[in-house]
Order: sequence, then C-alpha cells, then structure tokens
Amino acid sequence: MIDLHTHSLFSDGVLIPSELVRRAQTAGLRAIGLTDHGDLSNIDFIIPRIAEVAVHLNQTMDIQVIPGIEITHVPPAHIAMVAQKARALGAKIIIVHGETIVEPVAPGTNRAALESDIDVLAHPGLISEEDVILAREKGIFLEITARKGHSLTNGHVAKLARKHGAGMVIDTDTHEPGDLINQDQALRVVLGAGLSENDFQAMQKNASTFL
Repeated sequence: MIDLHTHSLFSDGVLIPSELVRRAQTAGLRAIGLTDHGDLSNIDFIIPRIAEVAVHLNQTMDIQVIPGIEITHVPPAHIAMVAQKARALGAKIIIVHGETIVEPVAPGTNRAALESDIDVLAHPGLISEEDVILAREKGIFLEITARKGHSLTNGHVAKLARKHGAGMVIDTDTHEPGDLINQDQALRVVLGAGLSENDFQAMQKNASTFL
C-alpha cells in the first residue's frame, strides 16, 4: 500500500513526522507522502523540514518517505505560483486541496490546479467532465479518498475518471493515527467507489511513480 496524502503536526495532524511514518510502517505501508497543508505563509518552513526528515528516515527504515505539500485554500489565481515555489523548495509530490463538497473551497480551484505543475488533485468533489479530461491530458492523478466527508463524492470521481481514462490514486488524508489504513481496507474503499480490484492495482502502480 502506498499512501501519498498525510498530515503531521506541521499543519493540522497530531503526530510528528517520524511517528507518523513509523505507524504507517507498522500498518504495512511501503511508502508514504508527507503532505501538510500549505500556502505562501508556511511552505518555506514546512517543505525543507519534511525533506530533511525524509532523507534520514529513508536511510534507516523499510518504508519510503516522499516529501511534499498539499496546497490548501489558496486562491485559484495563485495556485500555479505556489506550486512552482513548492517544487523549488524540494517538494517531490504536490497535491492541491480540491473542491470537496464539505469545505468552502473557492470555485475554480480544480481547474487552476490542473493547469499548474502538480501531481495529485485531492478529493475534487463534483469535478466536471472537462476537468477530468484535462487531468488525463496533464497526467495528474485524481484522488479517491478514505477520509470521512471528502469521500462522499468518490463515486462521482471514479465514474468520470474511468469514463475518460484519467489516472487515480487511493489515499487516506491521514490526520490522526486511526486514519491510517492497510491495503485490505484501501481496497474496500476502492470497491465502495464502484471500482474494481484491477483499478486498485492500477492506482498503486500510479502511486509507485513517485518512488
């Protein structure tokens, strides 16, 4: 199981990165993305520290740590610029907090994210067909999520992604230890979105491109 989307206490998670990674390791994960919430106020603080701890943990643990960021509630017009800065600071995976139906994300966030240099559009809510097509064209993965609330639109995302051939990943959006899941639980989330075991394997292959 590869989980590209998690949070430590560098944003609104409850664990320091090392404990988060250790708990993920004991849950059977083979790779984890550390992708705390960021905007222009904190990415220069978060990313270098996550990148540094990733280097040290990758030297000693049998789980791979991928340093990244989740660009969150940034005005759509600024997303491309923030993504560029995050990449320059050392983010190996850039996620954008998509237009989930359970938060007041600015309209146009999905489109602005897909027009930027990012890797994953998280919980994109009631994403349009046009944006799903753009995700496919740009090679940006759409997230199927295990997180309560955000997961309400998994079926919609899955249906359109499959229809238009857009790549997907399965993530937890972990904030607390209990949010981490193993491979069997992740498979059930994927099946619950109307997808298949083959789709799950394709998602894991997509995620492995960051290793």
